[in-house]
Order: sequence, then C-alpha cells, then structure tokens
Amino acid sequence: MQNAIGLIGLAVMGQNLVLNTANHGFPIAVYNRTTETMREFIAGLSSEPEDKVWPGSRDRITGYEHLTDLVASLERPRRVMMMVKAGKPVDAVIDQLRPLLDPGDLIIDGGNSDFRDSRRRSRELRDHGLLFVGAGVSGGEEGALKGPSIMPGGHPEAWPLVSDIFQSIAAKVGPHGDIPCCDWVGEDGAGHYVKMVHNGIEYGDMQLICEAYFVLKHALGLSNSQLHQVFKAWNESELESYLIEITRDIFTVKDPESGGFLVDQILDAAQQKGTGRLMSQHALELGVPTTLITEAVYARALSSQKDARVRAAAVLPGADGAFNGDHSRFIEDVRLALYASKLVSYAQGFVQLDAAASEFGWELDNGNIAMLWRGGCIIRSVFLEDIKAAFVADPSLENLLLDDFFRGAIERSQESWRGTVLTAVKLGLPVPGFAAALSYYDGYRCERLPANLLQAQRDYFGAHRYERLDSPRGETFHTDWLRERAAD
Repeated sequence: MQNAIGLIGLAVMGQNLVLNTANHGFPIAVYNRTTETMREFIAGLSSEPEDKVWPGSRDRITGYEHLTDLVASLERPRRVMMMVKAGKPVDAVIDQLRPLLDPGDLIIDGGNSDFRDSRRRSRELRDHGLLFVGAGVSGGEEGALKGPSIMPGGHPEAWPLVSDIFQSIAAKVGPHGDIPCCDWVGEDGAGHYVKMVHNGIEYGDMQLICEAYFVLKHALGLSNSQLHQVFKAWNESELESYLIEITRDIFTVKDPESGGFLVDQILDAAQQKGTGRLMSQHALELGVPTTLITEAVYARALSSQKDARVRAAAVLPGADGAFNGDHSRFIEDVRLALYASKLVSYAQGFVQLDAAASEFGWELDNGNIAMLWRGGCIIRSVFLEDIKAAFVADPSLENLLLDDFFRGAIERSQESWRGTVLTAVKLGLPVPGFAAALSYYDGYRCERLPANLLQAQRDYFGAHRYERLDSPRGETFHTDWLRERAAD
C-alpha cells in the first residue's frame, strides 16, 4: 500500500495532524529530523485511546528514518507536508526534498511561515517544476487532532491534489456539520497572509478580553467565581466565541500549590511568537491603520517589562478613585464595549486583507475567508456568519463598519463603549485596546481630521507640498510660509 501523503516534523502539532489524517482513512508516511522522536511516536500509537487513534488508524501510519524512503513510499503525484519551524528550517527541508521529487509533485508548508517567504518559495519551486501550497493551520493541538481551520494558498493547480485530504481533516460546521473550514484562498503567499491576519485578530481579541477582565476585577472587585459567571453569561450573548468560552473556564481552575485560583499565580508578562507583530509591520508598509491589533502587540511588549513596571509602580502617581456606580449596569457596559471593540478588530483585519490583495494581485473572497474561521480556529465566533452576510450583500464593501448589521451593533453599544473607556481612564486602569478601537471608529467617521494642519507643517519645514479642498486630488501646492506669515 502506497501512502497518500508524507508529513515531516513530529512536534505536537505535526503528530496530531498525522493522527487526524490517518483517522480519516489516508495512509500517511512520517519523518522527523531526530529519528528517536519518530520511533517514540510510532511506538506510542499502541497505547493511545480510541478517541485519539480510531480503529485501524495505527496501520495507516508508517515511520521512515530517511527522506528517500518516505518519498519512495508515496503515490504519485507525491504530496509532502512540512510542519517545521518557520524560516530557515523550512528552506532546509525544501532543499532536501527537491532532488527527490519529480515535476508535478507537491510540497506543502503547514507552519506559521512569513507570507513573503511563501511568495518566494512559490516562485522558486515553480522554476523547478514542483507545486507549492502554503497553508495556514489554526486550532492549536486540539484543532490539529479533531479538526483545524486550514487556509491554503500557493499554486492554484495544486489545490485539487490536496483538497480531499485537507477538507476531510478540517473542522466541520453548518446545520449538518458537513461544511469544511477549509477552502482555497489565493495564489503564492495568500494562505499564510490570511493566517497572519487571523492571528492578528486573535491578538486583538485576547487583549480586549483581558482589558474587560482587568476593569471588572479592579473597578468592581469581582472575584474569580463572579468573573466565571460573567463570562458564562457573555458566552450566551453576541460575544459567544471560543476565546470567551475558555476565559470562562480559566476562572474556575484552582492552583494545587497555593490552594487559590491558578490565574492569580501566573506572571503578568505576555509572550508572543511574532505573527501579530508581522501583521502590524505589514500594515505600516501598506499604510493601513490596523491600530487595535498593533496596540495589542504593544500591550504584550509593555507587559513583558515586568521588573520596570514594578519599579515604576512604586514612584509614579496616578488616579486613585473608586467606582461608585451601578455594578450590574457597568458589567453590561463593559460587555458592549468589548463587543464593539471586537467588531472594529475584525473590520481592521479585512481592510488590511483588501489592501494586501490589491498590493499582490490576489483575488480574495472575504466572505469565504470568514467562513474558514467558523470552526477549529482560535477566533471562531458567532458573528462570523454576519461577516459572510455583509460581503455577500456587498462584495465591494470597503469596511465592515459600513454594513447595516455592524453599524447597528456599534450604535447600540456606543454609549456603553465610551462610558467604559471614560471610567477606566478616570480610575487609572489601562485599556489600550478599547481606546484604540474607539479612536479608530471616531477617526474613520470623521469627515475632516487635523491632517490639514499636519500637511501645512510638513510644507513649512520641508516643502513637501499639500493638496487643496477646492482643487482636484493629486494637484499639489507649496507656500512660502516664512514670507507669508503674519508679524508678531
């Protein structure tokens, strides 16, 4: 029996994708740079429970110590998927594979690669007659095993070669649970770009949830048990989502060491793997105001300066007030502020997708992309259906905030949103995500911004020129400000 696909890289994500693939009936060959890891994985299959390794799946997984043997075991055209660390390790594996493959064979990168690397690899492998797919895979360890969201891009002719496997192992949604959260995204680096935007929205979502928690904890003094009840109720509202669900659960977990709640024993210094930062960096290159997600990246960076913050807390003055309003009303205000801010996060993400599509010539379907995130992935939430509906109603929609549903949701939430930010500022509680989202919204709806003064300043000190309201766009002017200024 020949193998349907080969997988290289047996860290936890790779192992779980192997099990998922075998569970769905596809014979799979596996290889790891460290042979012992592969041997331990194969040996451990016999002790895995049937809810993880379905009956018959063990016989569909074969380990190989050499890449040549793995490649020789594959049916043609060969399909090889890499689940290795992004960057140079991916290029190293491709260099090893390339001489072993024939024209028309397919290499798949399922890691968190930089979309620019995927664009380069797409060109280079086509020059060698090989096909390439750069697939974003979201859902963590559990998703990899039980059904991730998969966002494939690359050579369009490669999609039919891998669609059967990917759509079989992907998460399923819909009334009958038969719609796969996997479909073709676009050419060269589009798949990894969409995954990057997914991760950026994830950064924003997580930061906003953390701000809601922080405000409720410190303004109202809610206990973890009370916070559990709040997030439980929120998960039965418009905020229903995977991240709200797991946040609800976190507040119930006790620490075996101290006897208290585990969340209170965790150091408040966030880490990151860089995909949110990469999205923010590319937003700057495109000139797109992805402000909330960028603020979420900065919030993680500030949190990591734990020792400096401890020193600053001892000497820097701030607000010293207490909340004296209605607690129930304020909890609802925070919920609506979180909801409105989340809508801005998704809106900014799709604006950046549009800008990237224009920059690279991709034909992205925003509605279908939203559907890829309905299951399996970290940002799955109930209003992704509303995003799909918005783009179906108007495929040229330039910003989700202009859609009737989202405009109405913001209108209903706006007073609470503003009140939450105002209260947090008065109490000295940092809410950079809420505030960034609100500032973006106010800036976007503002017909005239103070950039007219900014352009005057630039022209004054650097002769950078400016446009006029009463002239066609693109026509520029310069003023000798020193000569024209009024005397003091």
